[in-house]
Amino acid sequence: MSRQRILAVVGLVVVGLLGLGFALELGGAAHEVALVDPGVVVRWGTPIAKFLVSASMALVIGGLAVRLFALPPGTAADRVGAVTLAASVVWSLSMVAYGFFTFLTVYGAPASLDAGFDASLQYFLTETNLGTLLVIISAMVAVTTLLLALTRSWFWGAATFLLAVATAWPFAEMSHSGGTASHGMAVSALVLHIVFVSMWTGGLVAAIVAMAAGADRSTVLHRYSSIALLSISIVAITGVASAVVRIGSWDKLVSAYGIIVLLKVVVTVILALLGVRWRRSVLPKLDTTRGVVSFALLETALLLFVVGLATGLARTATPASNELTGELSPAEILTGREVPDPWTWTTAVTEWRIDLIWGLFAVFTTIFYLWGAIRLRRRGDSWPISRTIHWTWAMAVLVYATSGGVAVYGEYLFSAHMIEHMLLTMLVPVGIVLSAPVTLVARAIEVRKDGSRGMREWFLGIVHSKWVGLVGHPLISTVVFALSLMVFYYSPLLSWATTTHLGHQWMVLHFLTSGYLFVQALIGVDPSPHRTAYPIRMILLMATMGFHAFFGLSLMTGTGLLLPEWFGAMGRTWGDSPLVDQQIGGGIAWGIGELPTLILSGLVILSWIRSDERDAKRLDRQAVRDGDADLEAYNAMLDKMSKRG
Repeated sequence: MSRQRILAVVGLVVVGLLGLGFALELGGAAHEVALVDPGVVVRWGTPIAKFLVSASMALVIGGLAVRLFALPPGTAADRVGAVTLAASVVWSLSMVAYGFFTFLTVYGAPASLDAGFDASLQYFLTETNLGTLLVIISAMVAVTTLLLALTRSWFWGAATFLLAVATAWPFAEMSHSGGTASHGMAVSALVLHIVFVSMWTGGLVAAIVAMAAGADRSTVLHRYSSIALLSISIVAITGVASAVVRIGSWDKLVSAYGIIVLLKVVVTVILALLGVRWRRSVLPKLDTTRGVVSFALLETALLLFVVGLATGLARTATPASNELTGELSPAEILTGREVPDPWTWTTAVTEWRIDLIWGLFAVFTTIFYLWGAIRLRRRGDSWPISRTIHWTWAMAVLVYATSGGVAVYGEYLFSAHMIEHMLLTMLVPVGIVLSAPVTLVARAIEVRKDGSRGMREWFLGIVHSKWVGLVGHPLISTVVFALSLMVFYYSPLLSWATTTHLGHQWMVLHFLTSGYLFVQALIGVDPSPHRTAYPIRMILLMATMGFHAFFGLSLMTGTGLLLPEWFGAMGRTWGDSPLVDQQIGGGIAWGIGELPTLILSGLVILSWIRSDERDAKRLDRQAVRDGDADLEAYNAMLDKMSKRG
């Protein structure tokens, strides 16, 4: 590495540490604690280690994103891979240091070699929630480093990227967001914030490294620009959501926490303006513009300054306390919130609690879908408006199912939870399948010809993979779809999905995926390796209806509560008893759940009729071309058989 590059790296780290130091001094986290002070080394070592964790994490996630989505195999990709591996090693080491400093902060005494210190450290790592999360993150980071060192294929690169992204969840769980009345919103916002800040910051560094290694400057920057545009949009939204949860009111903006947040906002706005200039002035004139790398380094420095501010902000007391105090009701102990007003048709529509993950998923995928449809029409290709409508209403139902009344009351009423389940697993997938997203991606996004993989290549690669081909087989997808009901509701998965935010997100993802694969196997518009005969499809659908009826009846006639420590302990003073409400949920699973099944039956029959019509037209055209040769040959065979007889 040349002297200039070493100075550039050192300068970027110093800028990040300046942001960290400013936030620590202003927020008071670096000041001596009156009661139990861990010492100046721990007070400063903990946030510095956390800054190194955040910066190296960003380099790993951003580097993998650029390598997977922007670079073809070659020298530039290898150089980015080497930097990503080095960053992952730093991530692993700094994570160990951060975990140890965190323990010393809690322990409140210097490190020693006596048995009491070892016992306290072991207890902290194995018995406390904070220590367990630190161990989980360290293990995930170690596996990420190992995969980066030992693998080179596209598949393992994608798996490593997903694992690195997944580390954002335990980070969010151990932040300010844990144990608050707005736990779900805070965790979701912070997870998305961490991931997309990392893609934005680390991706920019990876783009600079790729250009220095000889990659085509125009191609790399155009592709990174798309990643940055998506990242800054989500970072802005999640940043506002996090600030609302933690600051609470306008007057608290003048607190130390609020001032640091405002400074983050100012620097982020500057970065956004630089991004606008980048897209409008720099990218169109890359061949004649000088100082592109310097411009990118300036943006990287500002991003690392923000990372330093964010690291210090995480150690600053929030002005708004969402912690529950006083004598808590059973519902507050379980959910962090009071029981809402009685469930009515009005509250089912008016009560909302936004799920950022699925809300942003619905908004951004709809934007991309509309962009693809408009692009096809501008190109002169047709795209049925009905498919766009199907996607739009499916995403609207998804937002309601995850953020609307059924999601709010689903924590307190099993019947409302069952409505949410039916919407996610039976209704939303129908709209997604009928909108043919795979076909739109294949037609609207340009094909990469340089050996790299864009969204089109990744999307089609996943859809056409052997694993998706296996789970997408009509028989297997039907079995998974049907058995998921019994496995989910009569296993500890119900408790995990109900009592934890991570489990709830997994539940939504599983319901959507299993429902999509099942519906795709029955009425799929997109191409599929499995073309099952329509009579078999009807048999599979009828079998599923029977299984739904059996499941619903088992709940309707059951005399034991599935999750008594949750639904039976809320302390509701309105509505049916928990057992009666569960039986109503069984009726919903059997009765209301069959309505989408009947719609599916009609769609399968309609597809069957249209398939027969297409086959008839194809045979008619063939008869015109060859003079009905098949019919003539058949008649000749019959005539020959009659003469022989």
